[in-house]
Amino acid sequence: MAKFIGAILGFLVGGPLLALLGFAVGTFFDRGLGQAMRFNYGTGRERIQGVFFDTVFRVMGHIAKADGRVCESEVAQTEAIISQLGLTGSRRQDAIDRFKEGSENSFELEPQMADFMEVAKSQPLLRQMLLQALLTMALADGEMAAAERDIVTRVAGYLGVSAKDFQRLLDMVMAQRGFNSSGAYGQDASGSELKKAYQAIGVEESVSDAELKRAYRKLMSQHHPDKLIAKGVPEDMMKIATEKAQEIQAAYDLLKKNRAA
Repeated sequence: MAKFIGAILGFLVGGPLLALLGFAVGTFFDRGLGQAMRFNYGTGRERIQGVFFDTVFRVMGHIAKADGRVCESEVAQTEAIISQLGLTGSRRQDAIDRFKEGSENSFELEPQMADFMEVAKSQPLLRQMLLQALLTMALADGEMAAAERDIVTRVAGYLGVSAKDFQRLLDMVMAQRGFNSSGAYGQDASGSELKKAYQAIGVEESVSDAELKRAYRKLMSQHHPDKLIAKGVPEDMMKIATEKAQEIQAAYDLLKKNRAA
């Protein structure tokens, strides 16, 4: 369509010569638009979603096997996560199959991460969401064993996340787990609760109100469902992002109340 518009405009402005130039420019625009449409809405995004899903559950299985065997509590924990995500039917079976593949002795982490990086190398938000999902799942039982942490740290390395940034994200995820949207916290929150709230937002206690609000808005933007789906995060993984957004909101509300007191 753009090539014909370009040709018409070129002819009206400068005759046949500019008509040819307009046609050529329009052709390039059509090709670029077509590529963008295919990436965002076609097979490109579907492939990203598939690789993201496969990576999450295979690495989950690998983490569960970190201590040498997958125990019953880890299987139950995985089943609970699958149910929490609302996976049913064939999608639920796919998650179980990928988990089992990751728990096999033959599973290799590096090739799996190489597949993921192939589709996410220019998508920092997608890489962050993968790491955050794995941390959330690894901490589902309230703790993360040394062997589990070693695997997640290796994942962070493959994703290009520095040790400092990984520790910061881990501190944030662990702090966020202590909050919900029930409104249980008030202006008389303890010092430890406030400290955890600042960690959940990822800022120091000395930040200004404006800096706090900026950090909060950035986190909420990163967890916006439309943005994540557009980047290739599967829709059935949105539950994690939604819960994280609720925890971030609760932590921010607590800090706002106490700063206003």
